[in-house]
Amino acid sequence: MASIKEIAKLADVSQGTASMVLGGKGDQYRISAVTQQKIVEAAKQLNYQPNISARRLRSGGETVLPIIALFWSLDVRTALINRFLHGLQRAFHSLEQEYELLIQPYVGNKLCEVNSLLTGTRYNGAIIANPTELDEQFLEDASLHVPIVLYQRSSDKYSSVKVDSFKTGQEVAQLFASRKHLKVGVLVPEVSSNAIQLRLQGFTDKAKELGLELSEQHTLYADFSEKGGYDAIHRLLEMEELPTAMFSISDQMAVGALKALHESGRKVPDEMELVGYDDDAITKFTIPALSTVHLPVEEMAEACVNLLSDLMQYRSHEPISKLFESCLILRSSCGGSE
Repeated sequence: MASIKEIAKLADVSQGTASMVLGGKGDQYRISAVTQQKIVEAAKQLNYQPNISARRLRSGGETVLPIIALFWSLDVRTALINRFLHGLQRAFHSLEQEYELLIQPYVGNKLCEVNSLLTGTRYNGAIIANPTELDEQFLEDASLHVPIVLYQRSSDKYSSVKVDSFKTGQEVAQLFASRKHLKVGVLVPEVSSNAIQLRLQGFTDKAKELGLELSEQHTLYADFSEKGGYDAIHRLLEMEELPTAMFSISDQMAVGALKALHESGRKVPDEMELVGYDDDAITKFTIPALSTVHLPVEEMAEACVNLLSDLMQYRSHEPISKLFESCLILRSSCGGSE
């Protein structure tokens, strides 16, 4: 691994200057932007990774393990973080190297404001979950100093772990067609997410191909929450014509939708069938039990750790994409007896 001395030599600066810039203190010490960029480029060229454990030891703390940061958006799918953490724990138990885990919440569209991603001074590698499209663009343009693995996103620059979101949308449309539905609808979380848009596009395209009617008024955007689904269904019920099947691209929204349908006296599945997405634990206990698309969160979390560990240990250097299979779980809200 490259040293500060080697980076300073390549950038033609002093070791002290290189150290201050790589420690995130370039602006504080009024080091010019041009010089900082030279040092960053030299570090990138030499594949420099900061020794965070040694830095903390020098500052008086005990020796620590390598640190993995999990970036989880505060406004998107916080309900799934429990399943993701279970997967991380399983992965940590199976690896020879021990790690510490740092949870780093962030606000969607503001990933660029997390300075530690640029300085690389707080952790040795990061898993970034659910970035918005703006966050994805920032990642593509940025020169980061730590290995990165993206969860549920695609990238040619970084390793990633995902499912085929377009295909899952198609499978729900096929299910509705097989159950002889003619008019269908969809509940869409109102967030910036390429994965969600792919699910919607897959569902929309396949519905059209199969001759299902999906009108614009039955494509309902709402807050990514139980209340969002609840409010969306109440808007739907004010319309003259209703779909007989709804795809909720979020289990959270589907739970709210079930409550709204129950309050209105609409029977599920007799008058309207409903399918969610994610397979949250709660879906087995709703009334009726919710059919949903199973997202293998735990297995995907394990893959994120394994990919990141290989990058941190220099066992891999090129981006690797891991594609997992999702599947329909049929329960009594649509097509199942459970």
